[in-house]
Amino acid sequence: MSQQRVPAWVSVGVLSAMNIGLAFLVSAILFYYLDISPIEAAEIMWYGAFGTGEGIGFTLYYATGFIFTGLAVAVAFHAGLFNIGGEGQAYIGGLGVGLVCLLLGDVLPFALLLPLAIIAGGLFGAAWAFIPAWLQAKRGSHIVITTIMFNFIAASLMAYLLVDVFKPPGSMATESRVFAVASWLPKMSELAAAVGMTMPNSPLNISFFWALVCALLVWVFIWHTRWGYQVRAVGASASASAYAGISYPGVVILAMVISGMLAGFFALNVLQGELHQIKLNFVEGFGFTGIAVALMGRNHPVGVIIASLLFGFLYQGGAELSFEFGVDRNIVVVLQGLVILFCGALEHMLRPRIEQAYLAIARRPTVQVKGV
Repeated sequence: MSQQRVPAWVSVGVLSAMNIGLAFLVSAILFYYLDISPIEAAEIMWYGAFGTGEGIGFTLYYATGFIFTGLAVAVAFHAGLFNIGGEGQAYIGGLGVGLVCLLLGDVLPFALLLPLAIIAGGLFGAAWAFIPAWLQAKRGSHIVITTIMFNFIAASLMAYLLVDVFKPPGSMATESRVFAVASWLPKMSELAAAVGMTMPNSPLNISFFWALVCALLVWVFIWHTRWGYQVRAVGASASASAYAGISYPGVVILAMVISGMLAGFFALNVLQGELHQIKLNFVEGFGFTGIAVALMGRNHPVGVIIASLLFGFLYQGGAELSFEFGVDRNIVVVLQGLVILFCGALEHMLRPRIEQAYLAIARRPTVQVKGV
């Protein structure tokens, strides 16, 4: 059976849908074990995530963060690199965004603060990714090991800064002072009110639009530029690309710097858009979940957006489920794990049967009626 004879919508779309269906089927068995009706649980999760304007806002708010971290992992994947450092890069990106808001929030207007915050978040995230990239490209250090180590270094650095540098005098909380109101990202509900529309209040802010722009830019970069072609060539075969004259160290550094920059943008959504101050552990695992988002999205920006919506649904719907049934909110982690299991580790379990079924249907002769 030739893989080339099966269209992408079957090997990507149908296969992913079947894997997600299996994950939800196993989740239903788990709900039965917890004495929860799976149908009722599904209805509550769906209503909590998409049944109200507020729920949709929270779902898209979570999805925005996943788009940034998912794109970060996807860009590195295209170069054959497994960037597990999105958590630390997003953390340090928050340092850049926070510094701009803390130092310039009372001085500059929002029209200047926003681009400066975007640049700072991207530069700080890119700088944190550059060191593991340089070690991989120039010294042969494994990117997985170094990015994991840099996650811990980033966490320790931010803990020190929040305790000894940014914490206001007399405060016991490990957080900075609140940013000036002029630096806060406008929420979608505020934009709607400005044009005479009514929208329920939620954390969803304008960084959602920047996430979509980043997805478009990644698509253009990977598939429509010379640098993107080099990234994909190195990811396909480092030795063949070197024979063709493509610099492996240059591509590794380029891909990882862009990856870190995208992860750094995560802080715009959380810090500048919702928390309005630097807090300890504000990334909350979104950097690691971005790996699953990229895998589910097949490292394509459109797939990453769809996978981000799915994980946003699990986050918001799981919170509603926890509230209604009183179950531990970590049930969301279990649901995520099942989705990752079937869409990642067991991704190819159903592939042969699905492709055989499609080929059997495609080869079936059509019946022609005489005289027609």
